[in-house]
Amino acid sequence: MVKIALISDSHGYIDDAVLKQLIHADEIWHAGDVGNLGILDQLPKGKKLRVVTGNIDDAQARSRFPEELTFEIEGLKVLMLHIGGKPPRYAKGVKEKIKSAQAGLFICGHSHICKVEFDRNLNCLYMNPGAIGQQGFHLMRTMLLFDVAQGKVQNLRVVELGKRGK
Repeated sequence: MVKIALISDSHGYIDDAVLKQLIHADEIWHAGDVGNLGILDQLPKGKKLRVVTGNIDDAQARSRFPEELTFEIEGLKVLMLHIGGKPPRYAKGVKEKIKSAQAGLFICGHSHICKVEFDRNLNCLYMNPGAIGQQGFHLMRTMLLFDVAQGKVQNLRVVELGKRGK
């Protein structure tokens, strides 16, 4: 079993409310719009980090991290990118990418809206952790914590980190 902390849309901001949630994770996944890469240095040490870039990320971020990640963890195939849309209206080309990767878990950010939904048409779990940052229209900052074991997502929980701007 692998414990995952999923964050997105930090826009260069991270605080103790987020960092406290990352301590017990084995892996930290960031679904894009990191902003200032210096926030990644504040993450707990010794964790596997999986990061994709988003639309606000600069050339330095793009030279260090990909726009898209496809990987397998505990028998679960994962596709992660920043702009993905949502079921059933995915962003252009995303449905094909999910099918091609045979992903059982699709992760994106961008909307700043926390949403988890199983897409029966693609046989794939969709996750967007919302936003941990202060920029955007979201009212509540959110992230997701979950475990992956034997090809399945387990113990999924939404963490509310406090209102934006507070």
